[in-house]
Amino acid sequence: MSEVTACGIVCPTDWVPLPLEPSDDVRSWAKSTAAELCERARAAGHELDRRALRKDLRSRAEDSRGRGPFYAFAFYPDGFDSAIALLEVDLIHPDETVPELSLDWLTDTFSADDFGPPDVRRLDLPVGPAVRIRQNFAADAPPSSSPGILLETLTYGILPTDAEIAVMVLGSWTLPGIAEEIEAAVDDMARTVTVDF
Repeated sequence: MSEVTACGIVCPTDWVPLPLEPSDDVRSWAKSTAAELCERARAAGHELDRRALRKDLRSRAEDSRGRGPFYAFAFYPDGFDSAIALLEVDLIHPDETVPELSLDWLTDTFSADDFGPPDVRRLDLPVGPAVRIRQNFAADAPPSSSPGILLETLTYGILPTDAEIAVMVLGSWTLPGIAEEIEAAVDDMARTVTVDF
């Protein structure tokens, strides 16, 4: 097994990379990115609320930074001033509690049956074998007077060939009716994962 020195993924341009480094100035990034997205939307015939977009960008970045993934992207289709999905990529290294990563361990660790059993499939990606887990969770503890929010997720646990690590790709969304589109996008992006040794 070899040591991984880099990991990559290819995302469409409407999946905006979020700043995750502690040194990143999230406020300035949100301001300039909001201006870029407003310009892109205007060219496509949409007017966006720049202030709402800037606030949403900051919120998404700060939320992802709290989890500390390797990469994070928020999906802003033209005409939307808030992200409708999130994609995070992280690396899992073996340790004393899990000396060797396996597809069985990834399945057991990253699946739950909050809303029925997850849809679990094994497949081979260009970078190595993977498990694909589609499931739903309760997003937040709602106030007692309102219904809960359903968090839909699609997770890939990938074991790159000849590497000791696992690459986790997690897509999530709460907007109803977009599952098919987001699943297809996450499936496509997972196939682009690469690692360097």
